[in-house]
Amino acid sequence: MKCLKVIYVILLSVVLGACGDKLKLLPEQDLADEVVFNSVSTTESALRGIYSNVQKFEVYGSLPQVINDFMGNTVEFVGTFPTLQDLNNFSAVSTNGDVRDVWRYNYEVILQSNKLIAQVGGVPGITSEQINQFTGEAKFLRALIYLQLAGLYSQPFQINGGNNLSVPLVLDQFVGTVNFPSRSTLNEIHAAIEADLKDAIELLPVQYGSADETRGKATKGAAYALLSRLYLYRDQNDLAASNAKSAIDLGLYGLTTSVDVFTIMNSAIDNGRVGAGGWASYYNPASLRGRGDATFSEALIAMFEKEPEDKRFQAKISGIATDGISRYFPMKYPDAINNSDNSPVLRTAELYLNRAEGLAKASGGVNAEAVSLVNSIRAKAGLPNKNPTSQDELIELILVERTKELAFEGHSRIDLLRNKKNLRTDDVRANYGAPKTVLPIPQREIDTNVQLRGQQNPEY
Repeated sequence: MKCLKVIYVILLSVVLGACGDKLKLLPEQDLADEVVFNSVSTTESALRGIYSNVQKFEVYGSLPQVINDFMGNTVEFVGTFPTLQDLNNFSAVSTNGDVRDVWRYNYEVILQSNKLIAQVGGVPGITSEQINQFTGEAKFLRALIYLQLAGLYSQPFQINGGNNLSVPLVLDQFVGTVNFPSRSTLNEIHAAIEADLKDAIELLPVQYGSADETRGKATKGAAYALLSRLYLYRDQNDLAASNAKSAIDLGLYGLTTSVDVFTIMNSAIDNGRVGAGGWASYYNPASLRGRGDATFSEALIAMFEKEPEDKRFQAKISGIATDGISRYFPMKYPDAINNSDNSPVLRTAELYLNRAEGLAKASGGVNAEAVSLVNSIRAKAGLPNKNPTSQDELIELILVERTKELAFEGHSRIDLLRNKKNLRTDDVRANYGAPKTVLPIPQREIDTNVQLRGQQNPEY
């Protein structure tokens, strides 16, 4: 990994900047933990700094999610960015700038979280309740980022039972000694995510006072939901179903409400990149101030056209794409000027789909509750009930509804791979298990970290 000292100085500057005028930036050699963690208020500002970093374009501000969509089968990328074109065509190289930046900024969030987790217990005047909350939030965010990184840079669990190499696992705070970790296995990364989320479930509240206070913050329900997703990725279907149910049973998340489980709350000020990047810039045509880079794929259109009355399909618009052709675009991200659309991380619909899929795969036949759950998703979209007659038919129904419901939210690639499906039908490089269905380890990391040499993903 790139020199951890340099990365930590960068991220600590972000934290200090989040504290406003209360703190002054110090020279590099004088940056000290006692400045950042000398009160409850500055510690809370440090936590806000972590959320702020998660908002970044390269973290949950759309870049990794868009990559997952167009490498999958829901989005056709027609943009002009060479680095994204290479990923779309499964021809990327290890010096790809987007691959490098996604790695760097996601690890900044991890290192920032590590520091807060290690330091929060020693903050003067802090209560046990505050320690629990701050630790739970940081552990949830660390788990979220590790799950994203593992999905991008390593083959899925289904390839080799999780024994394949994933990303470096760094859980300790930086204390001045530069460590260069090697890649951990996917099982090791998943075990760390599982441990963080189980801790978060114990430490986090169900709500923070009002709904407004809760919005955009990690909660017990969010931890259950992310743990459910992890277990789906690992084919631990009973656990995926039970953790989704634990979130649903909290009574806060219903398909008829507008409350999502966890979103990244964005604004133009937060993002600092008005009109440059962001969900809407990719997914909106020029007529709506977007670039028109990412459109409905032919596969997604064909899926929707089997039931054209689907409200999710009817919500589309036509517009001119970057390539000058009129294409279909979603209407999920209307603010292409300020890019202040919130990032959909864990939606209520995913809870229902996770539980349905877990139940369907864990059962020996047609699970009645799974049928009811997937039909509730269909009903919300204005579609009639379906009555599958076999387990395979039920699972396929759930996966189709998952594709349609979560389209343009960054799920397509990993959902296909974990179900042992090819990403595309017209390119052998997109076949399940093919080397370039995952991203390369950035060359800069290999150049600066001797432990990563010889650990590059195949064919890069």
